[in-house]
Amino acid sequence: MEEFQIETAQNVGIQQNVANLGDRMLAYLIDTLIIGFYFFVMIMIMVSLELDNSDLWALWLLVSLPAFLYYVLLETFWNGQTIGKRTMNIRVVKLDGSKPGFSNYFVRWILRIVDVSLTSGGLAVLTILIRGNGQRVGDIAAGTTVISEKVKLSIDDTLLKEIPIDYKPTYSQVTVFKDDEMQLIKTLYDEARYKSQHNIILSLYTRIIKVMDVETKQKPIDFVDTVIKDYNYYTQNM
Repeated sequence: MEEFQIETAQNVGIQQNVANLGDRMLAYLIDTLIIGFYFFVMIMIMVSLELDNSDLWALWLLVSLPAFLYYVLLETFWNGQTIGKRTMNIRVVKLDGSKPGFSNYFVRWILRIVDVSLTSGGLAVLTILIRGNGQRVGDIAAGTTVISEKVKLSIDDTLLKEIPIDYKPTYSQVTVFKDDEMQLIKTLYDEARYKSQHNIILSLYTRIIKVMDVETKQKPIDFVDTVIKDYNYYTQNM
């Protein structure tokens, strides 16, 4: 699965997974049902009003606007999510992980006509499968993708790290980090050790030193491990 680099508030790089096709299709189904229910309610209301044809068409154009603009409005004002996307815990982001602007959402929305409407979603599915990074045609043009915010954690993935009772911390500066940032550091560190990705550990080492403004003679792998332990010490003893 494709991953994207995202920067935290302390400029610590993290990896973000692309939303899988199943989640995107379920989100689309939920949104379609919501739009369909809206139209059903509006039709019932309009029928009950017993308007003549000219007034009926004018009112129909008016009440159709919220459904027509559903995706672009919700994604713009709801931080890249529709009701379906929020339900499935997925979100539209730019390729660098940052928040898209209105122009990005607008391009995605316009090209939905080609991606989804005219091809019944076939082109969108085909493009996503071929590209492999979660982009349909609208995403390619807008420079966006859809990420998954689902978190699957085991006990080994949690921030808690066992430390000896007589443990002596080395870096009090670790408290500059927040829990979610240290969790990301630990996740990256554990995965990098497992996969022997020394370049990631070195990147973490360099960035953490800069953020904490410290000097150390420890090796990168030992330094990051110490930082995680120190953070646990200070947060568990506050």
